[in-house]
Amino acid sequence: MSKRQPDSSPPTDENDREIGAEAPQAAPANVPEPSGRTAAGLPAHLQDLAQTARDYAKASSSGNTRKAYAADWRHYSAWARRQNLPALPPDPQVIGLYVAACASGGAGPKPCSAPTIERRLSALMWNFAQRGETFDRSDRHVATVLAGIRRTHGRPPVQKEAVLPEDLLAMIATLDLGDLRGLRDRAILLLGFAGGLRRSEIVGLDCRPEDGLTGGWIEFFDDGLLLTLRGKTGWREVEIGRGSSDATCPVVALETWLKFGRISVGPLFRRVVGGKVGADRLTDKHVARVVKRTALAAGVRGDLTEGERGRKFSGHSLRAGLASSAEVDERYVQKQLGHASAEMTRRYQRRRDRFRVNLTKAAGL
Repeated sequence: MSKRQPDSSPPTDENDREIGAEAPQAAPANVPEPSGRTAAGLPAHLQDLAQTARDYAKASSSGNTRKAYAADWRHYSAWARRQNLPALPPDPQVIGLYVAACASGGAGPKPCSAPTIERRLSALMWNFAQRGETFDRSDRHVATVLAGIRRTHGRPPVQKEAVLPEDLLAMIATLDLGDLRGLRDRAILLLGFAGGLRRSEIVGLDCRPEDGLTGGWIEFFDDGLLLTLRGKTGWREVEIGRGSSDATCPVVALETWLKFGRISVGPLFRRVVGGKVGADRLTDKHVARVVKRTALAAGVRGDLTEGERGRKFSGHSLRAGLASSAEVDERYVQKQLGHASAEMTRRYQRRRDRFRVNLTKAAGL
């Protein structure tokens, strides 16, 4: 079977971040006119084109990113209103006060972490730009305050626990494979691990390229599975080879789900309601819930309390698990995960046997 290549390579934003930011509130995104004006004054024959331009502008970022940016804008606007300060036009002194309030707990129920504040600044820059305003993030009223926050409150990034191969097998053993949900969730776990996929990439997959190009599509080969994905840095291909046995093979697990789910077109992973497969695509939150639930059921990291274990696992645990377990040249792991640098890949490579490579002895001491 020949490979199909995508027609274009539009980059997309991705919200499946492991480190730092607090989860934004889900809210409808209001995308202003790029020029700050309405299309009401345009001639009738340009109204449809104006709507097309708005649709393309909206598609320039992912829905999750727009929701996060909208939530951050409401947060800033509400704080400015409470302080009797103008939200617009952007004033570096006002934004510097806002940043300080976020860090000290004066802008919400609890202080924000430095990565969360940086995300909110990015959201403000985006929102200002959409309204035709400019804001210099390097202005001393903002940059110096942010540098002080990093120095005062900076701490190592919080990383999710990596799901290792033995953990994954124990997690799959907790699923009911006589049930459609069990077959689906097994395919999600194995595919996410073997592909080193983000949770949004898993649920964004379709059966065919003509099914809408939400996030990519799949193609079966004799030796494995080819995923064409639209990720953070554009389009990329991910190869998933067949496993050593049918019980642990991600390709067989996916074939089984598609067969019994009677799925040949449209979204790959869907809701199961009343024992029947529906048409609705799963959300990326389902992947996180499946990882967390099965890890707890399998007793992974039983040395921790249940509350600690619940906070340790997420959709990123599958991605980190592959990076930590694959005993191959690092560049192959980097390519599979779609990282632009080896340094980013190394952040995902965390094993519990930290001293497996002992450079002290290797140096002769």
